[in-house]
Amino acid sequence: MNALVTGATGFIGSVLCRMLVIEGHKIRVLALPGEDTQALLELGAEIRYGNLLDKEGIKGICKGIHTVFHLAARVTDWGSREQFSQAIYDSTVNLMVEAAGSAKRFLYVSSIAAIGLGRHMKGIKEGDPVFRSGIPYNDAKLDAERLVMAFHETGLVACTIVRPANVTGPGSLWVRDIIEKMLMMPMPLIDGGRHSASLIYVDNLVDGIIRAATSEKAKGKIYHLMDDWDVTWKQYINDLGALVGKKSLGSLPYPVARMLGSVMDLVCTPLNIRPAISRMAADITGRNNDVDTTLAQSELGWKTKITYPEAMDKISAWVRETYKI
Repeated sequence: MNALVTGATGFIGSVLCRMLVIEGHKIRVLALPGEDTQALLELGAEIRYGNLLDKEGIKGICKGIHTVFHLAARVTDWGSREQFSQAIYDSTVNLMVEAAGSAKRFLYVSSIAAIGLGRHMKGIKEGDPVFRSGIPYNDAKLDAERLVMAFHETGLVACTIVRPANVTGPGSLWVRDIIEKMLMMPMPLIDGGRHSASLIYVDNLVDGIIRAATSEKAKGKIYHLMDDWDVTWKQYINDLGALVGKKSLGSLPYPVARMLGSVMDLVCTPLNIRPAISRMAADITGRNNDVDTTLAQSELGWKTKITYPEAMDKISAWVRETYKI
């Protein structure tokens, strides 16, 4: 198939492009002017430069495309509502308009955050109720999901949504941010780090993304993707810390961490300063977010392939190279 990938220079997008090429697909990518696309060029990708917020600049981007993989987003735990709305919702509106009537399939990569963080989500299924949590990233993802499903109902393009859990792997935010924080200062756990880290390795995720985009059963569906690892935040954070000779120190009760995150979000966001802890970070690490993945397993034939020890071996090699340890 001919595929369009947005967010192709990012952590997940770059792996997706590589796997699509390995499987024999042709790829076109939309990159921001100035982004490093050398690795994509070496894959044989067709590069188009533009911004999803520029309607005129992306006209025709889906011409000749069978499947759109939409990954571009603001991926972080802090920022203003306007920043997240533009990067996640508005960009999806513009891309969907281009895809409708041109592409056959549209795969949107959302997040389990769209369900509404801040509660224990263990066992939650795709059809269970969702809610707006008041956190800009979460709400923008939920709004984008609803938009994508509304476009699917028009019959102009068949849409599918995947909701990844916390994506890890070499270069992941869930690797870099934790290691860099531990190198700067002692890092406390939340609730003693006893909750599941709800992780998915990037290659396992991309396998699920491709399966969802190519399955007839997946049209009009939402799928949760999370690995079957039994790993707590305490184990994961200290396994990463051990790679740089660090370990966690102390613990904050979840309510305290949530309160601190609320205050810091309120103070730091207008100043465009990243808070030391955010509401979103507290909700991710201080609650059990082990969503149910039965639907992806039964309908897509998806399952965890790369184990936690294998993943940590790959992450360890990346850390040694990146931090010269």
